[in-house]
Amino acid sequence: MDLRSRSLRLWAAAIATLATGAAVLAAVIGPASAQESPAPITAPPLPSVYTASTNYSLTVNGTEVPVVNYSGYDYAQFSMGSGAATVAVTKLNKTNVGVASISPQKLGIVASLSGSTATFTMPEPDYLIVKLDGRRQLVLTADPEETAKPASSGDGIFNVTAAPFNADASGGTVTTQAIQAAIDAAGQFGTASGSQGTVYIPNGVYLAGNLVLPSNTAVYLEPGAVLRVTPDKSLYSVDAFKSSQNRDLTWFVHTEIGSSNIKLYGRGTIDGNGMAATKAGFGTDVIVPVGTSNFTLDGLTIREGASWTVIPVRSHDLAFRNMKIYNRFDMGENDAFDVNESQNVTVERSVGVALDDPFSTKSWGKAKPGARDITFKWPGDPQEVRNVTFDGILSWTFCYGLKVGQGVFENQQDVTFKNSVVYDAAVGIGIHHKYGHGAVTGVTFENIDIERLDFSNDNNRTWAALFVVDGTKDGSGPISDVTIRNVTVRDRGQTPALVSGLSATAGVGSVTFDEIRMPGKPGFATSLADLGVTGPAFATAVTVLPAAPPSPSPSPSPLPTDEPSAVTDGRSR
Repeated sequence: MDLRSRSLRLWAAAIATLATGAAVLAAVIGPASAQESPAPITAPPLPSVYTASTNYSLTVNGTEVPVVNYSGYDYAQFSMGSGAATVAVTKLNKTNVGVASISPQKLGIVASLSGSTATFTMPEPDYLIVKLDGRRQLVLTADPEETAKPASSGDGIFNVTAAPFNADASGGTVTTQAIQAAIDAAGQFGTASGSQGTVYIPNGVYLAGNLVLPSNTAVYLEPGAVLRVTPDKSLYSVDAFKSSQNRDLTWFVHTEIGSSNIKLYGRGTIDGNGMAATKAGFGTDVIVPVGTSNFTLDGLTIREGASWTVIPVRSHDLAFRNMKIYNRFDMGENDAFDVNESQNVTVERSVGVALDDPFSTKSWGKAKPGARDITFKWPGDPQEVRNVTFDGILSWTFCYGLKVGQGVFENQQDVTFKNSVVYDAAVGIGIHHKYGHGAVTGVTFENIDIERLDFSNDNNRTWAALFVVDGTKDGSGPISDVTIRNVTVRDRGQTPALVSGLSATAGVGSVTFDEIRMPGKPGFATSLADLGVTGPAFATAVTVLPAAPPSPSPSPSPLPTDEPSAVTDGRSR
């Protein structure tokens, strides 16, 4: 064999080996086209009652996505299928982007900048807050594509715009009766068939008074559909009175008391029209599952409550998923989501933006005979809060990011906040036992990321606050068995973290801080000083883990005998 033939054979063998390797690699990772295929994008139309952003335009995988102009921030939402999404956010003033920040920071998403556009990749659906230079924030929510969208007509489907209902989808007239008739018909069908009848609300704007959901009813809002409060107090029932606001409140969409098996879902919006309602003399609780069970909310946008916005009341077995709550920053006491005296509640993959607390639990007790207050229409006797889980939350507020309290008239136990991000707040995580004599036990904050603390609430601007006060001037109750684990604190605030009881019988006990990362410190905090906790009062069995290595210096003196605290930081004493 000559040299030339030998070389050709060697080259052929090498190429064959490379081809075999490539085939094996392709079998492992799949076809290249599948890896690089962009996700299909579905964007809702801009509803006629909203205005487009004057700050940003947005495309996702080349699809234009409307950006809604709102009070204090803009927002945009879309659904995406399998694959990645290339997101391009453009400043409408056409000035070059100097700095782009994308939260949650823990995702590590970095934008490339070109002229007035910031471009980045979302590998999967997620909820983000984007800020370009000094412009206002853009809340950008990507949901998984819809897989359970019902037909718009057919057996068991009650389309509100079809005969005999004929609801006005233009937003020109109030169409309460038509929508309620469709809801009632769906409930009757569901009860008769042992399933659920489905109310279908197509794209459009629907002005309505109070709507009541009976058992065995599903209500689907199509992308672009808006169910909206109109500012006419005479159209709404008085369902609560808020003394701190000195005004009546109405439950815009609420369940029938004693109902079960109800679902609200889709990619539409339920709008409390809070500022307009306030000017008309009333407040709106937008969605109120009250005295119900087996209730589900999935995928909806809830906007502009003029009081607490989504409030489960004395109910059990409730699930909330893919929920977007957008409230204003120029209206107070507009909590996004409050669990009130309910049990077995899960809130997953949701964003809440509000001046007041976006995600909290409360218990308020029984209304006094003849009194009009928050609870005078709540059914039955007071109930405890039990077994509540918030998982995958994004919170932005001027108050507490994630919170138990202030009302603890009845016991609250087994409340968990996990895998969540506080984008901005006055207090990152907290238990604020202010009103009532109930006990708070078994609360967990786990895998929480606190990004910034730009505000102050009751002189507190801190990453954590666990404390008891006497708001009713007749005593209070205890806080115990609290675990705060795997928390990344990027901003510790400007005031001390709080671990503070009120008295020996209303103290704070059995608190564990475990693997807390504080800014400016490598590794985990190993002492209360590292955590910024100073002077804990009426606090027992407070532990910081991991323990600091033993010190060669003599053991510190024991706490003074008149100190109402028994606190450890993991060191041997």
